[in-house]
Amino acid sequence: MGANISGGGSIDGDATGPPLRPRLDDIPESCAALILARLNPPEICNLARLNRSFRSASLADFIWESKLPSNYKLIVEKVFVEEDRDLMNLKKKDVYARLTKPIPFDGGTKEIWLDKNTGGVCLSMSSKALTITGIDDRRYWNHISTEESSYRTVAYLQQTWWFEVDGELEFQFPAGTYSLFFRLHLGKSSKRLGRRVCNTEHVHGWDIKPVRFQLTTSDGQHVVSRCYLDNPGSWVLYHVGDFIVENSNALTNIKFSSTQIDCTHTKGGLCVDAAFIYPSSARKE
Repeated sequence: MGANISGGGSIDGDATGPPLRPRLDDIPESCAALILARLNPPEICNLARLNRSFRSASLADFIWESKLPSNYKLIVEKVFVEEDRDLMNLKKKDVYARLTKPIPFDGGTKEIWLDKNTGGVCLSMSSKALTITGIDDRRYWNHISTEESSYRTVAYLQQTWWFEVDGELEFQFPAGTYSLFFRLHLGKSSKRLGRRVCNTEHVHGWDIKPVRFQLTTSDGQHVVSRCYLDNPGSWVLYHVGDFIVENSNALTNIKFSSTQIDCTHTKGGLCVDAAFIYPSSARKE
């Protein structure tokens, strides 16, 4: 009898129609959840649109807990103000969604967020969180407002002999490989009659000698690279180097810099937005 039922015929074996076939809606929610757990977040969200079973399964906490970084509770404690820490009482999917949006901390000079595709930890440090030689001398540097930075201001260099930008960050990163970048722009952009224009009047000196990028970590990793700055009018992420975190429970101290200190010529017309750290699997180039 069981064979007849599974084959889709009548109980007496006299099949009068095509055999019944299992449909996608017949997949149990628990099985759908196991499938979703093996996918990345965008794939989970896409499959959640298939039917009610996948939609319900996509809300399971164990799925999204596995997509969150191992130290996500530390991130919440570090960067959220006390009244916002009830975030931990939300469904894990909602926690994930909230953490994929940039969260300012340290007086708004830094931001942290999760990469939407991988759940990896990303950080940025604004120009005001960096140490810039001569930044207080208005003959050389000043902070200008712009909508092209998430921090709404960038440091603009009119002219200098000694270009040096240093940064330092200490953070408890999840284990993995990370890439560090400087976001720089040759020329000063503005809006005119609703259109973006770029003034490159003061751009000079960057084609004579390359800029030296350097990265050092507290566990002895050291990277040096050199690159000519080019492409006036466009924001460019200049890759400083990569570093590896092996111990998720330890603080990693990172020191990095961007320098061009050859005093045989001046250089200028440069905007410094921020330094960015991305998981190398999601790095932006």
